[in-house]
Amino acid sequence: MKRIYSAIVCLVISLVLGEVSAQISDAMRKLNTAVFAVRELYVDTVNETKMVEDMINHMLHELDPHSSYTTAEETKELNEPLEGNFSGIGIQFNIDNDTLLVVQIISGGPSERVGMQAGDRIIAVNDSVIAGVGLKTADVRKFLRGPEGTKVDVRVLRRGVAKPIDFRITREQIPIYSVDASYMVDDKTGYIRVSRFAATTHDEMVEAMQKLKKQGMTQLILDLQDNGGGYLMSAVYMANEFLERGQLIVYTEGDKSPRSDAIAEAQGSFVKNKLVVLVDEGSASSSEIVSGALQDWDRAVLVGRRTFGKGLVQRPIPFADGSMIRLTVSRYHTPAGRCIQKPYDKGQKEYYKDIYDRYKHGELMHADSIQFADSLQYKTLVTGRTIYGGGGIMPDVFVPLDTTLYTDYHRDIVAKGTLSQFAMKYIDKHRKKLEKQYKDIESYIAGFEVDDKMLTQLKEAGDADKVEYDTDEAAKSRDMIARQLKALIARDLFDMSAYFQVMNPIDPVYLKGIEIINDDEQYNRLLGR
Repeated sequence: MKRIYSAIVCLVISLVLGEVSAQISDAMRKLNTAVFAVRELYVDTVNETKMVEDMINHMLHELDPHSSYTTAEETKELNEPLEGNFSGIGIQFNIDNDTLLVVQIISGGPSERVGMQAGDRIIAVNDSVIAGVGLKTADVRKFLRGPEGTKVDVRVLRRGVAKPIDFRITREQIPIYSVDASYMVDDKTGYIRVSRFAATTHDEMVEAMQKLKKQGMTQLILDLQDNGGGYLMSAVYMANEFLERGQLIVYTEGDKSPRSDAIAEAQGSFVKNKLVVLVDEGSASSSEIVSGALQDWDRAVLVGRRTFGKGLVQRPIPFADGSMIRLTVSRYHTPAGRCIQKPYDKGQKEYYKDIYDRYKHGELMHADSIQFADSLQYKTLVTGRTIYGGGGIMPDVFVPLDTTLYTDYHRDIVAKGTLSQFAMKYIDKHRKKLEKQYKDIESYIAGFEVDDKMLTQLKEAGDADKVEYDTDEAAKSRDMIARQLKALIARDLFDMSAYFQVMNPIDPVYLKGIEIINDDEQYNRLLGR
């Protein structure tokens, strides 16, 4: 019977292949035959799904660094931060000694409405005890997230309350924000930091700009440092806010994809105002589209270091099971014609070593270590300034990476989570006192200081985490560690914007941007005016 079935299958496949032979190459017929032969004739049972997925992964890996395959679960996890929301209970959390600690309650969310508070410790969800069971972040998401409108029972321990408190929370759509910070630097300079380009990024950006304009903003620092990109159209909409109607923002082109132009369709809301954009080696993809367009049109001064150089366009090709291929189909080009993508002809290992190589060769520390061939020179479209291609966007003003405060001790105390855990425990213990003493971020910045006692306690926490202490390194990194600790406490006490208000004053790229935007002569000279 099995032989008869196999023969029928072979006959059917032969007929099908015969009918479409004009459309399928010899190579593809060879591949189909190989897959069929392994499935039907191999000595042992074959996991066909795994075999096919391995083949797809290997095939895409050989094409370029950014074509990829993801399973259904991986696809969902990858898309979630870009779609701008998920269905859950509306908390930010951390895991402290095998217990889920609520760090922040999302304003207006379902947890806030039922009375949960920052500092609550969740010990049970529905009928499952989750404390002391080796909880991981992925486990928390499975417990707390679910379809919108469904209910979840949560039991918490609260400092100062003897008995556990039970809550029943109805899951809702919870926003994922991409504008991490927006505030006024001075009476006319606004600052906005964007962490990703998601479905809601443009709306968030417009809302932030409107808020800052009401506070007197007439010039803007746009921070795209470490922004790895996201949706193309979100980048196009953002660039549109700063360009004039009809100006080219980006175009894509590939061997099998004809040129497609993205044009500013409406007069932007911030076309005539001064603009500085902050970028670094972590700025990629959509960040490079925005910064490249603004540089090409002499619309903004770019400050920082050369961007990553990710300019390949992926088209999603979904499968019925929820998995997906993201296949590179074209390349991004700036309005002046620069290809954003850096070379990858030496293989993926060398491609991803590029940032390390930049550091090793001194590019991140010294502007004169960056050499461009004459063939990579381009001209801006308004004032004719010289700019460079070759992969990534080279800023108008180079700011070296500041390594003076960084040491192995600082690296380890951050990497092992000691610093963040210490900040979390500190605010958990002192939250009421801090909230009473500091009503806003301005009073906190002016009044709160990380003293020697806190740093001694941090050292002890590091000892417990087996962080090797070095007296000289600790002294060298003291100001950085104290600043980060103060910023982490500010984040949990107020919001993410507060974190950057504390940290930015020691960021050399930020400081250079403030200097340039407040100096009309320097700003105009850099733009060739």
